[in-house]
Amino acid sequence: MQVKCTRLVKALIGAAFGAALLAGGNASAKEWKTVTIALDGSYAPWNLTLPGGKLGGFEPELVANLCARAQLQCNLVTQDWDGMIPGLQAGKFDVLMDAISITPDREKILSFSKPYAATPATFAVADTKVLPKTAPGASQVKLDNDARSNLPAIDGLRKALKGKTIGLQSGTIYTRFVNDNFKDVASIRVYKTSPERDLDLANGRIDASFDDVTYYAANAGKPDSSSIVMAGPQIAGPVWGPGEGLAFRKQDTDLKAKFDTAIAAAQADGTVKKLALKWFKTDVTP
Repeated sequence: MQVKCTRLVKALIGAAFGAALLAGGNASAKEWKTVTIALDGSYAPWNLTLPGGKLGGFEPELVANLCARAQLQCNLVTQDWDGMIPGLQAGKFDVLMDAISITPDREKILSFSKPYAATPATFAVADTKVLPKTAPGASQVKLDNDARSNLPAIDGLRKALKGKTIGLQSGTIYTRFVNDNFKDVASIRVYKTSPERDLDLANGRIDASFDDVTYYAANAGKPDSSSIVMAGPQIAGPVWGPGEGLAFRKQDTDLKAKFDTAIAAAQADGTVKKLALKWFKTDVTP
C-alpha cells in the first residue's frame, strides 16, 4: 500500500521522535504482554468483518496463531489504510497487518517482520474481449523494479488496454506499477475499497482492474463478482518486493523479533500453507 509524500514526511518525523524518546537515559525495553494490531477489515479474504463485527480471514486466523506462539494477548482493531501509519507512530497501534507488501520506500519509515506471504498480481475483467481469461496453469511473468526493462514483457497488455479504464484500490503497492506502465495509454480510476471497484467493473463502468491473485481467486463465483475473471498473465518477481509482512515502529525491535520467531515456526509446521489453502485456494508461503 503506497504512502503519499506528505504522509511519508509525517511518519518519518514520528519515527524520529519515538526513537529519541527511547534513547533517553532511563529508557528500557518494553515488556510486551498485550499488543494492538490494526487491519483494514474489508480486504477479503486477507481480512474481513463478519456479521456481528468479528474479524475473519487469512490474516486474523494467522495472527491468532502467531500471538499464541509468542505468548502475547493480541487485540485486533479496524482502521482505514490512510490512518494506519500515523496511528502506529502515535502509539494507537503496535502492529499493522493488512497485506502490506515490503518495499524499500516503506522500510525507510517502518520495520517489517519476515514475510508471511508472497503473492503475484493480475488484471481482471468482466468482458474477455478486453483481455482473454487467464489459462489454467499459465506461467507467470517475472518483472523487476525497472519499468523500462519491463516494457517488452507487458507490451501486449499495453496494446490491449489502450484507451481503456483500469480500476485500482487506493494506496496499494499496485498503484505505482499501473501508473508507470499504463497511465500513458489508459485512464486510471482509484477506489477506496476493492468491493467498490469490483462493482463498477461488473457493471461495465471500468474495463479492467488490477489486484492480488489471491483476492480474485477467493472471490470468484460470489454473487457480486460472478462475472469477473482473472485475465492476462500473472505478474510476479522483484517488482512486488519480498512479500507481505507485519509492520512495526522502527524502535520496537524486540516485538518484531517475537513475531519473526512465530512466523518462522508457522511456516515450518505448515500452518501458513494450511490457512492459505483455506482462504486463497493456493499456497502463498514465501
